[in-house]
Amino acid sequence: NMKVHTLSKFDRQYKKLTSDIKDIAEKKFDIFLCDPFDSRLKTHKLTGALVGFFAFSINQEYRIIFDFDEQGDARFYQIGIHDIYD
Repeated sequence: NMKVHTLSKFDRQYKKLTSDIKDIAEKKFDIFLCDPFDSRLKTHKLTGALVGFFAFSINQEYRIIFDFDEQGDARFYQIGIHDIYD
């Protein structure tokens, strides 16, 4: 079973989110654990400065940036609004 590891930057950003966004994020986490490429997540590869990373959507505004480690586990790096790297 795939595990998810969160980095400290992600944890700090997550703490600052509103409870509304956290509720949506929790639902998306559950979907992610079953299938990181579920169409409801709109998971996509990133390019440019973030090549090698993926992102999936929480809502229209927020997304999570992640990658996979050698074991196939996910590492969540950031959660926040879409930035210039779209």
